[in-house]
Amino acid sequence: MIYLSEFRFPDADTEFDFFLSVKRTCYNTYYPFEVLSKNGLEQVRFAPVTIFYGGNGSGKSTALNVIAEKLELARDTLFNRTNFFEDYTRLCGYETQLPVPTGSRMITSDDVFDFMLNLRTLNEGIHRKREELFEEYLDAKYSDFQLRSIEDYDRLKQVNQSRSRTQSRYVREHLMKNVREHSNGESAFIYFVEKVQENGLYLLDEPENSLSPEKQQELAQFLEGSARFYGCQLVIATHSPFLLSLRGARVYNFDESPVAVRKWSELPNVRAYYDFFKEHEKEFAGE
Repeated sequence: MIYLSEFRFPDADTEFDFFLSVKRTCYNTYYPFEVLSKNGLEQVRFAPVTIFYGGNGSGKSTALNVIAEKLELARDTLFNRTNFFEDYTRLCGYETQLPVPTGSRMITSDDVFDFMLNLRTLNEGIHRKREELFEEYLDAKYSDFQLRSIEDYDRLKQVNQSRSRTQSRYVREHLMKNVREHSNGESAFIYFVEKVQENGLYLLDEPENSLSPEKQQELAQFLEGSARFYGCQLVIATHSPFLLSLRGARVYNFDESPVAVRKWSELPNVRAYYDFFKEHEKEFAGE
């Protein structure tokens, strides 16, 4: 499925004209200006799966943030939004093949990290409440409390409950269960599965973070199925060979100037893996 068909970024001349219009010069940075134009990225044409490949500082995450901001996509965490971000996005343009569905969103590794952190924080709160209930149980069980007024009725029920139940049963009945915690990789995978729904445009920034090679392959299969069978369009910033090899993906190499479309097997990062395993091929063959 293709919702977003084309996105245009300002070229170096357009950026220069903007700088001439800026009255003040006291800014330390004009980000995101001069990030994408330095590699000659002016236009991206999208496939059902489009991938931005490049090293740190190549601009692939910046491109995703700009697209998400221009399309007003939902996101869970903040990003490096400078004084000039709105100026920059006003100079961008895009074309759609179909209306971008409600529920489309940007998903970053920070979102996944916050999700895992929130699970742990929730469970820590439950642990603290459990300790409080243990103390409450013992206090009520061995209390010499006597009913003196109708206002004391709730306290009386608590005393009677504690005396008629074991400590563990009392705590279980008054406390929600812990939210099940998974490994970082499992939690990250669960997050993507929950967020990527049918019929949507999803921008994913380095989704391989926190994922083992096995989980990266599972995520690749899930994303490929989402694009092929469930009406999703994906734009992914990554350097994971498992995601780069997604079937039919159009890969933009942000390490080139100008940025160009390449086969995933031509990319330097992938070739480095290939050369390494080729060199050690006999060891894997058990020779």
